[in-house]
Amino acid sequence: MLDPSWLKSFAAVARTLNFTLAGASLNLRQSTVSEHVRKLEAAAGTRLFVRDTHSVRLTVDGEAMLGFARSILEANDRALRHFARTDLRGSVRLGVTEDVVLAGLPELLRQFTAEHPHVALELVVGLSEDVREKLELGMLDLAFIKRRASDKQGERVWREPLVWIAAPDFILDAKAPVPLIVLAPPAITRTAALTALETIGGHWHIVCTSGTQSGIHAAVAAGLGVAPHARSLVPPGLDEVSSPELPPLGDVEFVVLAGRQGHRGPARALAEAIKKDGSLLRRKNFRS
Repeated sequence: MLDPSWLKSFAAVARTLNFTLAGASLNLRQSTVSEHVRKLEAAAGTRLFVRDTHSVRLTVDGEAMLGFARSILEANDRALRHFARTDLRGSVRLGVTEDVVLAGLPELLRQFTAEHPHVALELVVGLSEDVREKLELGMLDLAFIKRRASDKQGERVWREPLVWIAAPDFILDAKAPVPLIVLAPPAITRTAALTALETIGGHWHIVCTSGTQSGIHAAVAAGLGVAPHARSLVPPGLDEVSSPELPPLGDVEFVVLAGRQGHRGPARALAEAIKKDGSLLRRKNFRS
């Protein structure tokens, strides 16, 4: 038998790739989380994480265990909810960024609505700063958006680098200005790209401005230029690129923010689902 407490600690470390953050998310000491993972590794007879002083990452067996852990914990949660007879009712207005919608959000929301059939869910999709504004105006209960790494508002679900992406056959001309494909203001990725290029004294021209992430993807796929993008959400068919003309863009964080009504039943339950199953939202797993 695999102890659910071991699996919860393991899943939290797999989500945050940090034992201290995992403990904080579970209200446990870091030493307790480490002990749970050690016991799980002993029971499985294999290492689940590769750890050093600077990083934590899943092994191949760890990736496999994560799938089993999710299934076991989800079944356990469903059973507890069934016999507790707690029938969550109400509504929740969720604002999200389009890059997450185009990745794994539909699967997470499908699970949530299946588990809470009496909760009415309203979804609003937009740029992070626009969604944040709607939340502050009381038009949303909950937001799942990007923030700059220096921003402290909201609960972090994961952190990752912004990268440059292009079509697989795109060739950047070092003698010409960088052709930029960016979201309309006040997009965080747009600001990051322009700031980074200004910092190195780079030359660029904007070849496409889009109000949607799908528009960005289409322009990149057409080979019009390069675009900034969250690394784990890069869609199939587009590649991460590097060049001396393309400076590092820094990190971005995906966070959950609660509005005025964001701490009541349905919104709180959805926030916990996003934090618990954040890895479902990513196309690829990268170290946070």
